Amino acid sequence: MTDPLLEVSDLRVAYPRKGWRREPVEILHGVSLDVRPGETVGLVGESGSGKTTLGRAILGLAPITGGAIRFEGADITSADRSQRRQLARDIQVVFQDPYGSLNPALRIEDILAEPLRAQGIRREIARERVTELLTQVGLPEDAGNRLPREFSGGQRQRVAIARALALQPKLIVCDEPVSALDLSTQARVLDLFVEIQERTGVALLFVSHDLAVVRHVSHRVAVMYRGDIVEFGRGETVTADPEHAYTRRLLMAAPVPHPAEQQERRAERRRILESEAQAMIEAV
Repeated sequence: MTDPLLEVSDLRVAYPRKGWRREPVEILHGVSLDVRPGETVGLVGESGSGKTTLGRAILGLAPITGGAIRFEGADITSADRSQRRQLARDIQVVFQDPYGSLNPALRIEDILAEPLRAQGIRREIARERVTELLTQVGLPEDAGNRLPREFSGGQRQRVAIARALALQPKLIVCDEPVSALDLSTQARVLDLFVEIQERTGVALLFVSHDLAVVRHVSHRVAVMYRGDIVEFGRGETVTADPEHAYTRRLLMAAPVPHPAEQQERRAERRRILESEAQAMIEAV
């Protein structure tokens, strides 16, 4: 089996609270997962589960209080600013909001060239790479001369994906990259992620609250609940026949196009919630 590209071991993240001598609040309680080269691992959970915090910790944007993060076997848990700048070649991110993640004052060509120029790549080579990136994400070459406001939400997210691909990274952390888009645009962007991965071999950590979304793109799926990974396995198994009650609840909450089946799912979800509530009462 291939060695992991990214390995997270017993990771803990805690944020300080306001007030004198108040204990920090721990968001991640010893999380472990791995991502292999060329693989997509879906990380799914409800709002507040800690999934975005895990992505931020991998990017060096959250206060790690325990555990370790390794990339290609090297410990990057406490990487400093200089090391993070070097890691930017290999680890990139696509954020949730395609409107807020792009500088509205810059042309698309300048947005895409920025990470290339920051790595010392000459202007002429950067311009050629920008043209290549626009083609890669399905945008016309003349898109480089336009401003972000001239594009739809789906097109802006394509620009954000192109920016993440600019340095030919080995891993992209995708933080809810389609949740701000309508359903038809979501499907096209998800297909684009699959196509890009097949063509480039880039690995993806795909963060989402929607089990149906991660099913579409993931080889393996990790389910997070209140700061813990409660289930981690093959995508088709976790998203179709989950073992953990929380994952089953997520599955029952996912909408389906057939009214009768949707009604059955809602009834099953109510039964799961009632069962969990009864178990909590009995445990007291």
